[in-house]
Order: sequence, then C-alpha cells, then structure tokens
Amino acid sequence: MHKLYIGLGSNLGNKEEMLHRALELINKHIGSVKRTSSFIETEPWGFQSENTFLNAACLVETTLTPMQCLRETQKIERLLGRTQKSKDGVYHDRPIDLDLLIYDDVEMNTPELTLPHPHMHERDFVMIPLREIIEH
Repeated sequence: MHKLYIGLGSNLGNKEEMLHRALELINKHIGSVKRTSSFIETEPWGFQSENTFLNAACLVETTLTPMQCLRETQKIERLLGRTQKSKDGVYHDRPIDLDLLIYDDVEMNTPELTLPHPHMHERDFVMIPLREIIEH
C-alpha cells in the first residue's frame, strides 16, 4: 500500500457537500481514506473572487500508481462539475479542486505531474490541513 496525501478545495455551490462527495469518490476509486483534516475557510489564492474556499486534506492508502491517481482525481473533478483546469497560473472559481500533494517518498517531475506538489509549502490552505493529518 502506498500513502497518498490529497488536497481538496471548493469555492462554488455547497462547498461542504462537495468536499464530502469528493472524499466518498476518492474512497471508492482511489483507495481507503484513512484520515481527513478539518475543513477550513480560506480566501482565493492567485485570483480575485467573491467566493471563499473550503479546503481540506486527506490521507489515502492506495495500490494505484501516481499517474493512475492523477487520472482518477481528474475523473472525480469532471464528475463533480469541474469543466476546466487552471492553465499557466491562471486560476478561477471551481466546484472542486483535487491536488496530489505527497505520494510516499516519490519525487517526480513530468509535464502532467510533479511530486511532491511544487507549491504546497507556499499555501497555508494546503499546509494547515496537511499538518493536521500528518502530525496525528
């Protein structure tokens, strides 16, 4: 089993329900969700919006490879209504955002996926929930 940490965020619709639905789908399609952080409300990062975010992190035990996990999170995002990903640092409102943060001790840098997540240390909305589940 591999340990995968995923960051979750939502700033459209019923944000709490969206995070719960995403966690259910992660549990069903990626692996067993072992820990989930508290949900925290945060301001948008990297763009202007009237909509605050609800963010969380979870620890998943999975048998999937990092690339398989990426594909599954992208499927979950589409299923939950996300129609476009951020491109070239241009961010926008979204019903759900799932980011692979850490996968075991794997370090990889491909055009599709970089692990550990290259910007997570710059973002309190990632690090606060992540610290909560790593330290327990």
